[in-house]
Amino acid sequence: KSSSSSSSSRRGSDVSEGRASHRAGSMSLVCVTTVSQDRVAVTETCGKFNRTLGPGLHPIWCCVGECVAGDVSTRVQQLDVICETKTRDNVFCHATVSVQYEVRKDQVYDAFYKLTDPKSQMTAYVYDVVRSSLPRIDLDNVYDQKDEIAKAIKDELGGVMPDFGYHIIQTLVTDISPNENVKRAMNEINAASRMRAAATEKAEAEKILVVKAAEADAESKYLQGVGISRQRQAIVGGLQESVVAFTDKVGDIQPKDVLQLMLMTQYFDMMKDVGAQAGSTVVFVPHTPGSVGEVGDQVRDALLQANAAGVGAPNSQKMVRRSGRH
Repeated sequence: KSSSSSSSSRRGSDVSEGRASHRAGSMSLVCVTTVSQDRVAVTETCGKFNRTLGPGLHPIWCCVGECVAGDVSTRVQQLDVICETKTRDNVFCHATVSVQYEVRKDQVYDAFYKLTDPKSQMTAYVYDVVRSSLPRIDLDNVYDQKDEIAKAIKDELGGVMPDFGYHIIQTLVTDISPNENVKRAMNEINAASRMRAAATEKAEAEKILVVKAAEADAESKYLQGVGISRQRQAIVGGLQESVVAFTDKVGDIQPKDVLQLMLMTQYFDMMKDVGAQAGSTVVFVPHTPGSVGEVGDQVRDALLQANAAGVGAPNSQKMVRRSGRH
């Protein structure tokens, strides 16, 4: 009995061990993996492409040699390329190009297996286009033709990269930077040009001011002349009326004596006004009675000559300085 019971216990333990090993084997036949929302995973079976996995939880049949070989991103990515080249006028500059691209979801196989380094491939194409385009453009025109350069790069990449599973969304020439000395020289040229334009405008403004001032001065002198002419006409008319009125009332006096008396009166009024004004300067004129008479004769003769010539008043006034005794 003891031997039969011991053999029964051995058989029970063997069954238990067999069941445990079966459960362990069944657990090792299937593995699971998760894929992020922005990625697509690629699985291989014994080194051969099997399938692609989208976002979520997926079983991996490890029992038949299936494994995850890698994954690719479905996000829009950007590649910045800085390329040094020269322009047609032999100025070296750095052009910065930004390429925006993404992996086509229906061509994950091509994007994963066909290119070892897609960024290096696109960089090579960017170098080729930039270094073949900029040498045909002058530096001053490079900034104006950035869009044409970007379009040429996009056309070149757009014709090649779709075969490798990549879609080129946009290409941008974000910066063109020549040497610092060239930048400084361009700024100086621009500054000199603007200063020249400013000097021209300033000279034109000054010319206009001078011309307008001359026109104003000429108009002012003309009006002053008209005023002086009218003033002298009024003076002559007043003297004539005074002489006629005086000779009519006093019969035994000559018009010459009346005019002499009036000139003497005006002369003394002038001397009083000169002495009464503040800041008057000293004027040395002959002041003897005979000299005063000579002044009156000169003024009278001038008026009579003007009347005889048919002129109401002289156009200009002439100042005569005479030296004499004080």
